[in-house]
Amino acid sequence: MTGATIWLTGLPSAGKTTLAHELAGRLRGEGHRVEVLDGDEIREFLSAGLGFTRADRHTNVQRIGFVAELLASNGVKALVPVIAPYADSREAVRKRHQTEGTAYLEVHVATPVEVCSERDVKGLYAKQAAGEISGLTGVDDPYEAPESPDLRLESHTQTVQESAAALHTLLTERGLA
Repeated sequence: MTGATIWLTGLPSAGKTTLAHELAGRLRGEGHRVEVLDGDEIREFLSAGLGFTRADRHTNVQRIGFVAELLASNGVKALVPVIAPYADSREAVRKRHQTEGTAYLEVHVATPVEVCSERDVKGLYAKQAAGEISGLTGVDDPYEAPESPDLRLESHTQTVQESAAALHTLLTERGLA
């Protein structure tokens, strides 16, 4: 089966990881080899020591992009629910995939910051509001939304299953599912 990297970008608590795991289950059920490269796990094991400066965020995204491409080029669907706030970082990952001839899809999980802050899965928005942390993507640190992603999901207006189905449809249309 053909591998591919499916990068899910969006704000913290947008639903990226939930969507990735929902799609992963569906793809595994169809016999695909799938890995979810969770941003928090990558930071712990592959990018330990990196902070949240623009340069460190870029390095983190490039490392994840390298691993995703390596998996994808070996027949794995690499689902990457990682914020990747800067357009140039995401574009560098896309170009690496193009250079290697590996399929790459960018999916914008376009949940508004108001909805994300209500979900606040990790308590980050509350900590930022209380002044305990700064540099929260989309609040007091930039998030450059993709201008023309392969798919934009308004995840706050549909169920996780509906979002996963829309993404699966795109994979099918591209010959990847």
